[in-house]
Amino acid sequence: MTPEHPYTLVAELTYRCPLQCAYCSNPVELDRHRLELDTAVWVRIIEQAEALGVVQLNLSGGEPLLRDDLAEIIGAARRRELYVNLITSAVPLARERLAVLQKAGLDAVQISLQDSTPAGSAAVAGVDRFDAKIAAAEWTTALGLPLTINIVLHRENIERVGEFIALAERLGAQRVELANTQYLGWALANRAKLLPSRAQLERARDIADEARARLRGQMEVLFVLPDYYADRPRACMDGWGRRFIVVAPDGLVLPCHAAHTLPGFDFPRAPQHSLEHAWRDTEAFQRFRGDAWMPEPCRSCDKRHVDFGGCRCQAFHLTGEATATDPACGLSPQHGIVLRARHEADRVPPPSYRYRSLRVVR
Repeated sequence: MTPEHPYTLVAELTYRCPLQCAYCSNPVELDRHRLELDTAVWVRIIEQAEALGVVQLNLSGGEPLLRDDLAEIIGAARRRELYVNLITSAVPLARERLAVLQKAGLDAVQISLQDSTPAGSAAVAGVDRFDAKIAAAEWTTALGLPLTINIVLHRENIERVGEFIALAERLGAQRVELANTQYLGWALANRAKLLPSRAQLERARDIADEARARLRGQMEVLFVLPDYYADRPRACMDGWGRRFIVVAPDGLVLPCHAAHTLPGFDFPRAPQHSLEHAWRDTEAFQRFRGDAWMPEPCRSCDKRHVDFGGCRCQAFHLTGEATATDPACGLSPQHGIVLRARHEADRVPPPSYRYRSLRVVR
């Protein structure tokens, strides 16, 4: 059965970015994704999203601040009464522009930090923009906008979870997301360098649990386990085509950020097709809804309507089959792939990252 409507539109406005983060979820072959929709098309997409039942808009990328028309896009969402969240590296940003975006209708800001120091940030992002990020966070709270600090955790920074929480407190964040790396895109290419050991993970989780209890009612502390240590898969995007609809910079309409990497799918493209058509009528969005597609052990698992079989993109990139049980699941016949990766995480990592290789796509 097709869900009645999506709740959130993720608008990936551009893949351009001034950073080179080694865990970036954007396509590895960035030079094949140069096209960007113009302002008028994004306005129509937002209108279609609201008509379909969407109530929240996440503006993402790449770096959405590189779009000169960002205020106009936010204004279109405000006219449709959508809650607008800007997901950003905060580079480049000036306080004056942030005020303009707020006036246009921006509701909240999520700023990514790579580490708690300039040197640590530069090591994973390829460039040092730490001070600019801190300034942007301070402007956000000064303007009264809700602030989320997001840190992607990995082997090289997970020991500093306590510092991240303290920094988020100092910045006046309402929420801190300590999100362990999802190993797709550039992160999969750098997995041997990024995947933490179990001992690192358990220490970090203990620190996060203590902070969550201490800060209850003041700041939300979210700690997201890496799939590789969870033993049961997460409901990726709350299930394929159930609550989220993603539009890529070139107009591909997707059920998740990485779905375009799956072979054999004919995803619709805006503006040639409406969001309603994509959501309700296309085989691509129907492919992994429900449980009829599931192999064993998923099909008879009592958690199949909780995790929805896990991540289809992760299953494909680890096994070569998008229909396979996600190897992150301890019941998967191919769980050994994940166990071997865990074992390798206890070894000395490679000396360097493979950085996101195209910093700015024009």
